[in-house]
Amino acid sequence: MNIKNAAIAAGAVMGMPVFAAGAAELNLICSADVVICEKLVTEFEAGHPDINVNMVRLSSGEAYAKIRAEGRNPQTDLWWGGTGDPHLQAAHDELTAVYESPMLGELQDWAVEQADVSGHRTVGVYSGALGWGYNTQIFEQKGLEAPACWADLLNEGLKGEIQIADPNSSGTAYTTLATLVQLMGEDEAFEYLKGLNANVAQYTKSGSAPVKAAARGETGLGIVFMHDAVSQSVEGFPIAVVAPCEGTGYEVGSMSLIEGAQNPDEAKVFYDWVLTADAQNLMPEAGSFQIPSNKSAKVSDKVPDISQIKLIDYDFAEYGSADRRKELLARWDAEIGGRAAE
Repeated sequence: MNIKNAAIAAGAVMGMPVFAAGAAELNLICSADVVICEKLVTEFEAGHPDINVNMVRLSSGEAYAKIRAEGRNPQTDLWWGGTGDPHLQAAHDELTAVYESPMLGELQDWAVEQADVSGHRTVGVYSGALGWGYNTQIFEQKGLEAPACWADLLNEGLKGEIQIADPNSSGTAYTTLATLVQLMGEDEAFEYLKGLNANVAQYTKSGSAPVKAAARGETGLGIVFMHDAVSQSVEGFPIAVVAPCEGTGYEVGSMSLIEGAQNPDEAKVFYDWVLTADAQNLMPEAGSFQIPSNKSAKVSDKVPDISQIKLIDYDFAEYGSADRRKELLARWDAEIGGRAAE
């Protein structure tokens, strides 16, 4: 039950008038950090009291699986956030609807390109580079050198000190997998991942969980999008943020309307609103430090400077395709996931 539903229920019990009775519904999956998810819902409902948002937070892999499972009877209207690859796969599967928002002209080129590549079945809402955050206190206590490159993560001293998510459930981890394949070549990337596996303590379900564990001192380092590491640092945890020296990938966090949605009109209202500069300016307030897609949105000075990061030419069309994604995940399951418990 969300905040509004709880208030309505309380009002009904106390005999108070229930002003939201008969309000339209919007069923939303949010695949970003729960704090920004809740912030967006609260602000949207404040400005649109005639629409009641039912939000569930799922990682992008879980969201894609849910939407696919509901393909014949969609229970979701809109999917906001999470890496673009699964959104592109949903577009390829025609699980998401074609929609050209009137806000497209206000968006960055990379956000519009995401729409173009998908046949306007998804759109970019934010972007951020892949890297990691490490706990400086743990590294100092153990006499470990700060890792600057992907190669450094194979250091034997990091055994049991690294967390990364499972690419089957996490868009962050799938972006990592696809990044390494593009950076090194597929066979070389899987050899690297086998070496990295020796240092991995846990493969989490959520993409941001590894750096949150590092912030709490439960692990030394989390491989995440850099903005997730920045969020922990801003909260006061001893987290240093790193962009890998060899180069790294990035995400175009995306948004998609669901084909056959029960509440398409309400979904379009949220879709257009969340692409405005005012809505995207809410993100830093909720501890989210991605690059916003609206050209007029303010970029926090805490957002990692993309011009100082060595980015690969990430191929969203190929690595967002259903066949390539299925192929890579199957190989990861066979060669890495199966060894994780050893």
